[in-house]
Amino acid sequence: MECDYNLEIERAEKEIKKQKAKVVCLQFPDGLKQYALDIAKEIEGRTGAKCLVWLGSCFGACDLPPQSEILGADLIIQFGHSEWKKK
Repeated sequence: MECDYNLEIERAEKEIKKQKAKVVCLQFPDGLKQYALDIAKEIEGRTGAKCLVWLGSCFGACDLPPQSEILGADLIIQFGHSEWKKK
């Protein structure tokens, strides 16, 4: 996969393993959707988790895919958004 962005795949891998997630919903802004399937395959290969790619609209980190619970996602990973800070 040729991508000019640091997508922090290792960080995603660690979080999936930490959470023991079996099904992960991956969410991308429009500019990164072209890499979505490659990223999903890489994450699946590293973790054994099943990755679902959300291709609906995405207007920021607060725009969660409403169907992720219905699809059984244990974890949502959003690419290309600012990190949420804990207070």
